[in-house]
Amino acid sequence: MAYDEKLADRVREALADIPNVQEKKMFRGVTFMVEDKMCVSVSRDELMLRIDPETTEQLLEENGIRPMVHGGKHMNGYIYVSEERFKNKKDFDHWIKLALDFNPIAKSSKK
Repeated sequence: MAYDEKLADRVREALADIPNVQEKKMFRGVTFMVEDKMCVSVSRDELMLRIDPETTEQLLEENGIRPMVHGGKHMNGYIYVSEERFKNKKDFDHWIKLALDFNPIAKSSKK
């Protein structure tokens, strides 16, 4: 299983009213781009979020949160959130909101 389709559907529903959302297959799952910037990904049964880099270290202290590692390096501003942290709608919405709140100030990836 590359990614949890039900979780991806939850993300689709959460982003349904957000303009300019695109889906791309990446990170062994599906990534939701908002305004051409990576915002939320579903990989296996986890959410991967692009968040304010200033909050990364604080969030990594919480259970069920781990860093995104690329090339052996922790990627500041990117976290994985385990399924246990978003089972109910309130918690799920909280994580999606963190990613959406950062999106307007996030830099676009190099093309």
